[in-house]
This record gives sequence, C-alpha cells and structure tokens, in this order.
Amino acid sequence: MAVTKVVMPKLSEAMETGKVIKWLRNEGDRVQSGDIVAEIETDKADVEMEAFGAGVLRKILVPAGERAPVGTLIGVIAEPGEDIAPVLAEAGGPGPTAKAASAVAPAPAAPAPTRVIPVAAPAPVVSAPAAAVPAGPVAERLRVSPLARKVAAQTGLDLRLVQGTGPGGRIIRRDVEAATKAGAVAAPAAATAAPALRPVRPDLAGPEYEVVALTPMRAAIAKQMPLSKAPVPHFYVTSEVAMDPAWELRQELNALDGQPKISVNDLVVRACALALTEHPYVNASFQGDAVRVYHRAHIGIAVALEDGLITPVLRNCESKALAQIAVESRDLADRARARKLKAQELSGATFSISNLGMYDVAEFSAIINPPEGAILAVGSVRQVPVVAGPGLGVGRRMNVTLSCDHRVMDGAMGARFLQTVKRLLEEPLRLLI
Repeated sequence: MAVTKVVMPKLSEAMETGKVIKWLRNEGDRVQSGDIVAEIETDKADVEMEAFGAGVLRKILVPAGERAPVGTLIGVIAEPGEDIAPVLAEAGGPGPTAKAASAVAPAPAAPAPTRVIPVAAPAPVVSAPAAAVPAGPVAERLRVSPLARKVAAQTGLDLRLVQGTGPGGRIIRRDVEAATKAGAVAAPAAATAAPALRPVRPDLAGPEYEVVALTPMRAAIAKQMPLSKAPVPHFYVTSEVAMDPAWELRQELNALDGQPKISVNDLVVRACALALTEHPYVNASFQGDAVRVYHRAHIGIAVALEDGLITPVLRNCESKALAQIAVESRDLADRARARKLKAQELSGATFSISNLGMYDVAEFSAIINPPEGAILAVGSVRQVPVVAGPGLGVGRRMNVTLSCDHRVMDGAMGARFLQTVKRLLEEPLRLLI
C-alpha cells in the first residue's frame, strides 16, 4: 500500500496555519480511511480531521498544542513494513514543528517601554492592605472575555478557579457557565462586594490602557477584510420592508405544535434563496476575466462569537422548505458557537446574510466576503408610524441593505433583486411554496 501523508488542511480561504488540538490516535494505532485522527484549530472553528488512507499511524510530526502552516506534513500513515524515510526526508530539515514555529507570529510580547496586560478582571482597589486577593502575577495570568467577566461578576464566581477553553486558554462565557453549574467556589465576599461600595476614582482604576493580543479569529478578520473593502468596488442599495404580514405568519407558524420555531432570519434566508433563482447575477462572483454565475444558493449566515465573526454555509437553500431552513440554520449557529463546525461548512458560500436586528440596529452596511458578489445586511423589525389611508397608524418595518460588487453587477441588478426580496417578505405565503 502507498504511504499516506497527513498534512495540515486548508479549511478556509484565509487560513494560513492551523493548530493540532489533540491527536485521537497514537503512534502505532491502526486507522481506516475516514477515521478521525486529530482535531485541528483554525481561525474560525475546531475541525475533526479524517484519515484519507488505511494503515498504521507510523509517525506524528506535529504534537498536540503545536501550530503548522497549511500543507505541512504533520503525520504519516503506512503499513508496518513500509519505508517512510523518503517521506520524512521530503518534509525536510528539523521537521514541521520547527517550520511552524518560524512561520507563525511569535507569542505576544511588548517592547520595553510598553507593558502588555492580558485581558483580565480589574484588580479590586482597597484602602486597607489586601490579603484575600492574590498578588499581581497571579491575576495577570487570567485571560477573560468581557462577557465572561460580566457573567462571573453576576454569579459571584472566582475566575481563578475556572479553566479557560477559548483561544490561548482565554476564559469565555461557556467556561463560566460550566463552572457555575459544577458548583465552583465563589470569591471572598469582601473582594466581590468592595467594587460596588467604593466611589468611582479614575485615578485609582489601574493601568491607563491594555494591549490585548489578537485571537486567531480576530487576526484572520483583520487580514481578510482589507482584502475585500479595498479592491472590491462596493455599492449599496437599501429598501424598507413592511413586515406586518411576515410577522403575523411567523407567529401563526410558531404557535403550531411539533413545528420548528421560525425566526425572522429564516424568513429572510428563504426570501433571498428564491430571489437568487430569479436574479442569478447576484448569485455570482468575479473571476478576473469572467463572472462565475452559480445555479445553487449556498448562503452564508453570519454568527457573532465572543471573539469575532464566523459565517457557516447553509447549502442548496433554493430547494429547502422554510421549516428545513429553520432547523438547519439553528443547528449551524449552535455548532458555530461551540466551534464544532465541519470543514465543508466553513467555505463555499455564494451569497451571505448578516443580521444585527437582535441588537436593535436599525440599518447598517456589510462588507462583502470574497469571492462572493453580494451580502445582505438586515436591521431590526421596528414598530414605527406609517401612513394608513388618510391618517397615521403603527406598522412593523425592517431596513435591508444590499452590498454589491460593482464588477459583477450594476445598481439596477441589485435594486431588482432587493425588490424581489421585499415582495416575498411582504407576501410571505410565497415563502411556503
């Protein structure tokens, strides 16, 4: 049998390196094609890695916890008697682990004049000598997301007792919730109560600022977005949708027993999928000397995480009923937040939707995610005064803004697509067909 190379996969367009979270097989273990051999951390999610050949895991070149560039040999699968020396020699030099160390940015370190302070709950300020709270070096080792810190403060949880599972060991919300359920010991009462009792003293609030290292996800976003906004000629088309009929239909559907709950975003996904079949040039991407027009609506659904944004892909939306879209989109969002998406769910979108309506955002413009040609930004459904006959009434309205790549489509194409989306949402029974 041929020797099977296990290489660091490219799981997203922006991915340059990956981290081996853990190996699920040890050296000497027999594996079959399709077996999960390792878990890989990308800039967007934790992904299970399959073996593409059968044999024995003869060599692990990148141990758990190490990073490696995309395409780097990280392991070798072969039969016991097969010679793997040429494959190892082809990997070259001191091995992939050393290559990864030189290719990945060094661990965050500050120049001499600047002090780098990890994200952590501000140390309590007390007038008397403190005894309950550990000294500075212990507190500085804590890396906590703002939301996790807020939840911990509300529950009285001592963050020093929590093991972080976020990027770089950062404590995130799910760690705090898990520790609370497990009955972790709360911080001493005096330490938790003191901040609420003392007056605000900006001059005693600690360091003037913090320098926070980018998480892998935020670093990927920072690198990818300028590649979109700068070279892609954006233009924007905005429309206001009367959502009263869609809102009433949604309430009726959600009142039915045994049916999946429908969100406003599910209605928007279904409307966009149908509209893309009518306006295929919106479901397209620029290819340099040509435009690629897609016949399937693979819609990326933006999901906000604590440390960034991820856009899992709901495939073949044009052929899926509203209820199926509701079930699958909720599953994608849940697994995105848990960082448990599959590799194929992270790429391949032909159109995207970003919805900030749940944050009471009336209107915004989204940045196109290349190579897609458009993205729809969805605001909140608001109750506003509307003209009703000779007088005024109250209606539900929602603003939607389409960001378009002018190399792929012009203003009229984008406007006609938005008209179709508006018509479908204002006549929502069409979404059930």
